[in-house]
Amino acid sequence: MNKKDAQEIVKEIRAISQYVRFAGVVDSKGKVVAYARRPGHEPLLNIKNTSDQFSHFAIKTRMGSQFNRQLGDVQFMWEEREKVQIISFALGKNTVWASIDKKVIRSEVLRIIDNCLPIVKHFS
Repeated sequence: MNKKDAQEIVKEIRAISQYVRFAGVVDSKGKVVAYARRPGHEPLLNIKNTSDQFSHFAIKTRMGSQFNRQLGDVQFMWEEREKVQIISFALGKNTVWASIDKKVIRSEVLRIIDNCLPIVKHFS
């Protein structure tokens, strides 16, 4: 994936909702290709933990792809944590990752997911 496309993806996803804290594209090695953060919000993870988190997602994406033949491709994953919600989308060997405020109602998270899917599909 080229950097220009990655930047366009994160820009479009970040613009979907005021509740999107962060949007990023992570390559197969866990390196951030592009990202956009909501202005005025401090990251919940420091630089090292962010890098580790993205490496974890890259490994998880690679490992999950071994089941694609039997189960079909992953469309998205939604993870709820105590402080944040995370959605991720497989984009070839890359992962599109977005964090969303925890206090957002589920219907808004589903609206965000529904608006992210065509963006990711357009760039796949």
